[in-house]
Amino acid sequence: MSDRAVMEMIAALVPPGSRVLDLGCGSGELLHHLQTQRGCTGYGVELDDANVLACAQRGVNVIQLNLEEGLAIFEDQSFDVVLQLETLQHLRNTEAMLRETARVGRVGIVSFPNFAHWPNRLQVLTGRMPVTRVLPYQWYDTPNIRVGTHADFEVLARKCGLRVLDSFGVQAGRAVRRLPNLMASMAVFKFDRG
Repeated sequence: MSDRAVMEMIAALVPPGSRVLDLGCGSGELLHHLQTQRGCTGYGVELDDANVLACAQRGVNVIQLNLEEGLAIFEDQSFDVVLQLETLQHLRNTEAMLRETARVGRVGIVSFPNFAHWPNRLQVLTGRMPVTRVLPYQWYDTPNIRVGTHADFEVLARKCGLRVLDSFGVQAGRAVRRLPNLMASMAVFKFDRG
């Protein structure tokens, strides 16, 4: 989460003073921003050693945990907001993690690269897997184990019994609410258990 405009957009979805759990928090940049600018508290969850160290250096509480193992260490509804930003595409069991997100948080916020963005579609039409700023890897060296679209997440949310409270796309640091499945490189959803 390094693009400042996107970070501000996501932060605006988090009510001031919230207790936040940031799954796959990276270097802790967003959680630090939420703490210093919005009075939030909480924890980051990260697997990578270097990112755990970066979080600690920022003063962000971080737990080193593999998300594939679930969130059993957290009680039901123990957080106001659970963030899962650009992590879904790296997880094997996305459905289980979304259910866990809804279990431990009153509200969940997810973001992921939108594979249905029109430049991606054009690259696929030419017979190539897309390589873009949001999907910067070749097919053979990507850390992503799945791709998804804005429209796909709406279906998955219903299957998991989640209620979408807000959704939009992001393109070039701006929110895209009209045709986000086609016009945005990133999808963002805010949801609860309904």
